[in-house]
Amino acid sequence: MKLKQLLIAIVLGSLAASQQACAQQTPSSDDTSSLSDESAMNVPPSKAINPYVPTEITFAGKRIDLRRADLRERMDRELITFTYGHTTTLLMIKRANRYFPIIEPILKECGVPDDLKYLMAIESSVDIRALSPAKAAGLWQFMPATGKEFGLEVSAHVDERYHVEKATRAACKYLKDGYAKYGDWLTVAASYNAGFARITSELEKQKAETSMDMWLVRETSRYMFRILAAKQVFASPRRYGFMLRAADLYPTLPTKPYEVKSTIADLGAFAREQGVPMSLLKEANPWLISNTLPVRPGGKTYVIQLPVMKKWTYDPASTRPHSPAWVVE
Repeated sequence: MKLKQLLIAIVLGSLAASQQACAQQTPSSDDTSSLSDESAMNVPPSKAINPYVPTEITFAGKRIDLRRADLRERMDRELITFTYGHTTTLLMIKRANRYFPIIEPILKECGVPDDLKYLMAIESSVDIRALSPAKAAGLWQFMPATGKEFGLEVSAHVDERYHVEKATRAACKYLKDGYAKYGDWLTVAASYNAGFARITSELEKQKAETSMDMWLVRETSRYMFRILAAKQVFASPRRYGFMLRAADLYPTLPTKPYEVKSTIADLGAFAREQGVPMSLLKEANPWLISNTLPVRPGGKTYVIQLPVMKKWTYDPASTRPHSPAWVVE
């Protein structure tokens, strides 16, 4: 009993001493002599600097004048979001080093301007496994019905919305259909968010020529400028506070193709036969969404990418930046 009382006394004494020390070190609200208002104002809790906003930007070959007040402020907002959304922006740049080299040649082959890759960037944050609450999936965030409409298989076993090359080709079809309607790539981008029907209707109602001069719901209005801001940040990450080394970027991971013409009943067993962990098989083929791959006789042939295991080791010295502007080295 005496020991318990002694311990309590020690704890209470330590607490009182701590409170007294804090009181001596911390000025009270009534003590105006210890810290003046002027001094407090000169010690900000953190630095928040407004990012650089260009006076113009070119998108898909078209010059956009950002000196108009409303356009500048919309661009300003999205640049602030990218600049201070550190986690998302950093990961976008790191992942782009892996996926831009795959996507860019497909856009070129399909006759879609290279700048449309930034639409993909803001749709998914360049996350191949991105899945929205509305069930839009993959880099290009296709809804199931839209994916099927543009030639993607979406089933219980295969979801090609997660297939980088196939989803990019499907997106090119959608974007080119939009350009045939509107003749303006930024208006096409707005339609990717709002749909053809909504943009066509609003263009007619508002007697506008492009989406830049339309009054749209906030999400779509911001969407266009998020694309422009993404292009601006990717062009010069360092200007917006992102300092990456080449070793920080995610490299392309080598694979070898394997044609599948008959059903694979157990993908786990298949992976083991190929000397590849199941997790890496799924990493290289995120479109495989179950543990089996059914193939109808005489039906579709699938191509699985098998990881080249000896080259799936982190090697900073071998990582090459897709764009020299992304790194500080």
